Amino acid sequence: MTQPYRLHYAPDNASLIIRLVLEELGLPFETFLVDRRTSEQRSEAYLKLNPAGKIPTLETVHGPVSEVGAILIYLSETHGILAPPVGDTARPAFLKWLFFTTNTLHPDLAMLFYLHRFGPAEAITDMHSCTTNRLISHLSLLDEAAGTTPWFAAEQPSVVDYYVAACLRWAALYPITGTGWFDLSAYPNLQGLAQNLETRPAVRVAIQAEGLGPTPFSSPQYPNPPEGVAL
Repeated sequence: MTQPYRLHYAPDNASLIIRLVLEELGLPFETFLVDRRTSEQRSEAYLKLNPAGKIPTLETVHGPVSEVGAILIYLSETHGILAPPVGDTARPAFLKWLFFTTNTLHPDLAMLFYLHRFGPAEAITDMHSCTTNRLISHLSLLDEAAGTTPWFAAEQPSVVDYYVAACLRWAALYPITGTGWFDLSAYPNLQGLAQNLETRPAVRVAIQAEGLGPTPFSSPQYPNPPEGVAL
């Protein structure tokens, strides 16, 4: 890198995953708040960086990169750590769980947070039940894989670890009126992953930067960020 990365973020949003990975990699980066209170993610200036109007966007020497999975692959391949290299026998399983998190776990969590966008009010209760049942299945699969799959819940963290840990945090917190379905202790391997990551220097920095509280993954509390809003 000839210049720092530029991370466009909002507190406790998907950009948290990228912040954690940048910190774990020890890379210099600048942060630029995307203020959700004013829908800045839909501003003309931001849409030039990310036409989908989503958070995060990472500006790189190769141009802006969006979509969490794409950013994680870009960072791990560019810097050669936090993921098995191309050609490594562990890479197929690593990619499977990365894309499972990106394409299956995270979208169902997002749906749960915003059920009102997906159906009428009278269907919300049934939609909540169906979505949480799917999420329980997703988390059970991840719990089985954690610790037995190289580069997932292993001794050294990977980009998948940080992605899954952030999802565990959000499952415990959101939506504020509908979190009773989730119990981290039901997934002991994922609970261990969450607790282990909380000892990492990268996580301690992110806690301060986004006001996440002392145990952001294993026993999270609602954020109190120094700038911006999470919701």
